[in-house]
Parts: sequence; C-alpha cells; structure tokens
Amino acid sequence: MRRPVLVSCVLAWSASQTPAQTQTAEAPKRIIEQPSPEAAAAERARFAGEVAKLIAGREKEPAEAVFKNIQFFTGVPAGRLLKIMEMGFARSLGVGCTHCHVEGAWEKDDKPQKQIAREMGAMSKAIGTEYLARIKNLASQEPTVNCTTCHRGQIKPALDLAPAGPPR
Repeated sequence: MRRPVLVSCVLAWSASQTPAQTQTAEAPKRIIEQPSPEAAAAERARFAGEVAKLIAGREKEPAEAVFKNIQFFTGVPAGRLLKIMEMGFARSLGVGCTHCHVEGAWEKDDKPQKQIAREMGAMSKAIGTEYLARIKNLASQEPTVNCTTCHRGQIKPALDLAPAGPPR
C-alpha cells in the first residue's frame, strides 16, 4: 500500500519544513513550543470573542467579503470560518490563534505556519476527494481526514505509535 507512505512523507515534510528549507540544506529548523492546553484555549476564546464582535451582523456573509486575504475557505460563511479556525485548526493542533496569525493583523502572511496550514488543508481535501473516495468497502459513505486525524492536539503530527499495551 503506497498511499499511507505518501501521506506520511507529506505530513512529515509539511510539519517540519518550509519551502525555503527544502532549497537550502543548511537552513535551521525552527523550534516552536507547544503551549499548555489552558493557555491555548484561553487565547482562542479571547480572540474568537473579539473577532466575533467585529463581524457581528455579517456572520452569514461569505468569508472573503468579511475578512481580508481569504484563500482557502472562499464561500464559507464568516461565522462558520471563525468556528473552523477556533475548533478545527487551532484546537486540532493544540495552539492559539497567534500560532499562524499576527495578532490584530489576521490577514498578514508573515508566519510560515499560515501557508503550511493552507497547504495541509488542500492536502486533506485531496485525500478525502481523490484517495479515500476510491477505496471500496469502507464503512463510511463519506470518509474524511482533517487536522485532528494526524495532529491529535499537537503541533507536530505523530509519525510513530506508542508501544502497544495490554488489550482492553
């Protein structure tokens, strides 16, 4: 089975490198610390509340009409996008909003994590629509993967499994 190997390679590359690092072997790796779950949750709640107030009354408008620099979630209602960011991306990686975004300038692309998230989102979509959809006999009619599938609340996805314990 070649697909899981391909996915693991893509995940490992995306989680540890930026395009600049692929061009220069000497490029240093950035070490990004995992925030405590409490700190990450507090940051998400604070900023989600602030942004919700800013978009009040416009929650049903397309995200690109309400926010700047929307590239991946065009057509998604602005209120739903806020929930996707808060509960989908940030919680799935165990981070706060400022992991990918610049506080107060959410549209900026200054952090490489933001582009990585866009590319990982496109990868997840491709896995669901191009690969999982072709696997016969899956129990799910609409199989999907998302950030949680690999990240499980951690910035870096798990690339190996803990030793097996006794059967439950």
